[in-house]
Amino acid sequence: MRILALAILTIGATSIGPVGAQTYDPAYPVCLRVYDRTNYYECRYTSLPQCNASASGRSAQCVVNPYFAGAEAPAGYPRHRQVN
Repeated sequence: MRILALAILTIGATSIGPVGAQTYDPAYPVCLRVYDRTNYYECRYTSLPQCNASASGRSAQCVVNPYFAGAEAPAGYPRHRQVN
């Protein structure tokens, strides 16, 4: 039984593929999504106008970074909804 459990654990650990990098950089509030042969994000912009200037003339779109570390919840907005 121990050998079977060890075999299952070994097969499970080796079948897991490589983990991809984080898509969004939490240090910047705005990201540029570039549509190229491979779609990717460039999260290095501090404002939408700055990002739009970089996206001009390219097949790209500016998006607000949902994982920005400096983002705060709006004032008066409850974090968790209470169910009665």
